[in-house]
Amino acid sequence: GCDASIMIVNSNGDDEWRSPDDQSLKPQGFQTVLDAKAAVDKDPQCRYKVSCADILALAARESVVQSGGPNYQVELGRYDGKVSTKSSVVLPHVDFNLDKLNAFFSGLGLSQTDMIALSGGHTMGAADCSFFQSRIGTDPTMDSGFAAQLRGTCTSSQSSAFLDPTPLGFDNSYYKNLQGGRGLLGSDQVLYTDPRSRGTVNYYASNQGTFFYDFTVAMTKLGRVGVKTAADGEIRRDCRYTN
Repeated sequence: GCDASIMIVNSNGDDEWRSPDDQSLKPQGFQTVLDAKAAVDKDPQCRYKVSCADILALAARESVVQSGGPNYQVELGRYDGKVSTKSSVVLPHVDFNLDKLNAFFSGLGLSQTDMIALSGGHTMGAADCSFFQSRIGTDPTMDSGFAAQLRGTCTSSQSSAFLDPTPLGFDNSYYKNLQGGRGLLGSDQVLYTDPRSRGTVNYYASNQGTFFYDFTVAMTKLGRVGVKTAADGEIRRDCRYTN
């Protein structure tokens, strides 16, 4: 779901963005949302009527479309959350096996197919080396050449690596990578090594159109998770602070 709680900055440092699980999120992305919010609020007819949560959801869609991925309709009308703490961050862990991944996504009302399609979003972006460094040279499911490449990239825990070879393009190369043992995160590679999910990975690797369609379905379902309303949310005037 999306209530833009990730945008909140707390003076005591206890907010979602500073959670260890969110350290791959870069300030430039947040600034884009802030700029969009400022542009919308310049219009007197729109001022303080469009939530940061809706802008964030639209920005996610636009990043997919402008990178060559599928277009899809974003359902609007979300309100912004009022709480952001490190402990409130609930994300699938990078070393989850398939059973743990399925349990996590099932709790959100999402199927295994939804989960595998959403994982394809890792066709863009990068991850800090701290999230996968323990796999390098020790995980037999990782291609040895890929491990050597990552060893040269990850000279410190502050370094990062692209999630796939086309980090600026939205395509199905993520799944092709998994077939070759070149999944960056353990929770990525397990989708291929586990025979229960391998068939879907293989299908997406050879059918980009189906991946695109399933991704849009899963994103729409994910966008309905944990939606805030006027009863438990607000429309922030500044995305960084509650009203």
